[in-house]
Amino acid sequence: MSTSETPSDPASDFPLEFGLDTFGDRTSDEEGTPLSHAQTIRDLVEQAVLADEVGVHYFGIGEHHTPDFPMPAGDVVLGAIASRTSQIRLGSAVTVLSSDDPIRVFQRYSTLNALSNGRAEVILGRGSSVDSFPLFGFDLADYEVLFEEKINLFAELVKGPPVTWSGTTRTPLHGQDVVPYLEDGPFPVWIGVGGSPQSVVRAAHYGFNLMLAIIGGPPARFAPFASLFQQALAQLGHPPRPVGIHSPGHVAATDEQAIDEFWPNYLDVIRHVSRTRGFAVPSKESFLHEIGPNGALYVGSPETVARKIAANMTALGANRFDLKYAMGALSHERLLNNIRLYGTEVVPRVRELLG
Repeated sequence: MSTSETPSDPASDFPLEFGLDTFGDRTSDEEGTPLSHAQTIRDLVEQAVLADEVGVHYFGIGEHHTPDFPMPAGDVVLGAIASRTSQIRLGSAVTVLSSDDPIRVFQRYSTLNALSNGRAEVILGRGSSVDSFPLFGFDLADYEVLFEEKINLFAELVKGPPVTWSGTTRTPLHGQDVVPYLEDGPFPVWIGVGGSPQSVVRAAHYGFNLMLAIIGGPPARFAPFASLFQQALAQLGHPPRPVGIHSPGHVAATDEQAIDEFWPNYLDVIRHVSRTRGFAVPSKESFLHEIGPNGALYVGSPETVARKIAANMTALGANRFDLKYAMGALSHERLLNNIRLYGTEVVPRVRELLG
């Protein structure tokens, strides 16, 4: 299957949408003192409430299990957010399906769907962070087969009961009832992809949406994956599906303010995770390249960030952009300001730029 052909603007089949994602980064106060895990979680709920108020379409919480990201039960937090919001769609960013039970994941998000009156979504992935594997007793040697079989089971679950399925990683299901039932059909399911063509084709195979996780390097290098996705859907007899972009960033009143607030925290986070995940520690020069036109970070004033989002949504044929808005010890107040500017200035400007 060639990736050189460009499909006929499938993004135009879907409305433009703009979301916010967080991994639940442990925040600090304005003096730089780390807050408790509990306060970080409570603040996150307030951030989601503001996102709803300023018209953001989606709020996602990623799964992590470390002291720096105390967010192992994002779906519980999303339930609290659902009770205080009315419009914003709610879901994961990402759920590490390989180390979870697909039935429990489905049940948690179908419950969230009920609580939120049909506003739930889920983004499934293998997870570039593998902390959950030893925590829940899974062998990293089974990384591939676990995800393949579990996503296959999840695809059966979203079709609705009764569920019949068999594989090698768990006991089979024979006409199994799985509750709660969905009122209005399946909730949206996305596959988070970090650059694997096999993952792109897998998303197309199941008829799920594609979320491109672009956290470093030129976003344009993902354009062949977006094209491959639409081509694979067509060859498999599926209609076009939405394509989204997930990338980190920070919005402030000016470019200079955004850089000053974001850079020290970004450096601390990457330096810390590089010890276990092999990331290169960025220099100030490499950071400035990443926030430029050909990098993966969206850091700057509303105008700067909006122009970059519009350019990359066009280049990748995407109809949705999710900004990973929290980074390290950024304070709650600065995150609220980021959210406010994103919803009231960045999103309207992107819409204007894209016509």
